[in-house]
Amino acid sequence: MSSIGTGYDLSVQTFSPAGRVFQIEYAQKAVDNSSTVIALRGKDGVVFAAENTIASKLHEAKTTRRVATIDRHIGLAYCGFVTDGRSVANEARSYATRFRDLYGHPMPVSKLNDELSGYFHMLTLYGAARPCGCSVLLGAYDAAKGPQMYMIEPSGVSWGYYGCALGKNKQPAHAEIEKLKLSEMTCKELVKEAARIIYATHDESKDKDFELELAWVCADSNGQFEHVPEELHKEAESFAQTSMEEDSDEEDDSDEDED
Repeated sequence: MSSIGTGYDLSVQTFSPAGRVFQIEYAQKAVDNSSTVIALRGKDGVVFAAENTIASKLHEAKTTRRVATIDRHIGLAYCGFVTDGRSVANEARSYATRFRDLYGHPMPVSKLNDELSGYFHMLTLYGAARPCGCSVLLGAYDAAKGPQMYMIEPSGVSWGYYGCALGKNKQPAHAEIEKLKLSEMTCKELVKEAARIIYATHDESKDKDFELELAWVCADSNGQFEHVPEELHKEAESFAQTSMEEDSDEEDDSDEDED
């Protein structure tokens, strides 16, 4: 079977005549085919939400995570190959630990973003390596600088964001995020909206069942990255399911009016 990358996708060091590196594009495709992950930056922190697919009814609940603690004040969410995401999280922890040991204070998330994006890019330069099959979202909060959030692509390109979605449902998720006034919303409000967006973009007819993972780093968590408290998690899921039912009822009423 031939493809447009034939002859130019055997090594990450090889450019096609059009200036493309196909292995990086393949890595990005792995991200685009993965379960949805979003991050929202509000006025008092950053909220992460992940759609963790349940591949089998025999799997134990909450054993597959797409959100990881990097330092007490920094969280990371990954989208793509889970194993690559775990490896990147461990690399990020190493950067944060070395910085704290060397300078005696926590690593700024902007510095971690620079180091980690350099690590991603390094893996695109050597024939003995391959690009990371994942993208990551970094978030942090402190009282002086406020909330900060970044996204790093498999190529090593990174951007600062107010809201970002990754995965197979990123387009509809982005459309929902753009409707929110993120800079005016608290993290407690964003937790509910994040849950609503994950549920709203999940296609029950095509996608497998999933577990919703929610985490935050904000003023309410005293600047510590942690999973959202169970009570608030249940409240957010209930809000998301109610919103879906209301939207479904409105669509049914609209169809009846047309008839």
